[in-house]
Amino acid sequence: MGKQSPIIITVTDKKLRGELAEENRKIGGWQEGFDPFYGAPVVLIVLAKKEVPTHVYDGSLVIGNLMNAAESLGVGSIWIHRAKEEFDSDFGKGILKQLGIDDDYEGIGHCALGYAAEEAKGAAPRKDDYVYYI
Repeated sequence: MGKQSPIIITVTDKKLRGELAEENRKIGGWQEGFDPFYGAPVVLIVLAKKEVPTHVYDGSLVIGNLMNAAESLGVGSIWIHRAKEEFDSDFGKGILKQLGIDDDYEGIGHCALGYAAEEAKGAAPRKDDYVYYI
């Protein structure tokens, strides 16, 4: 339908990245000093317009595609939650206001990007009832 409800906010500014990590840490309930973005220098925040009925699905697909693209380029990525809570708060609304974004957006998630400190572990075995055939 061409609604294109998602937007991506690219955070490379160290100060804002630190503030974002701290807000995410508080929402997640972790101890002070924990970095929920695991030291990644770039955080892509995906949001989508709440008025579009499929906004959560649309934004989730964007994050999945970002992660696939990163992998194809040899860049590590991880999906981090709590964007909804961040952008429902004054903190997140302030970021949107600073960027001149007036529409009503919901935070879908973060895609943290960087180079992995170690090789990825193998995939966990899939449960027996994961795929059904007809």
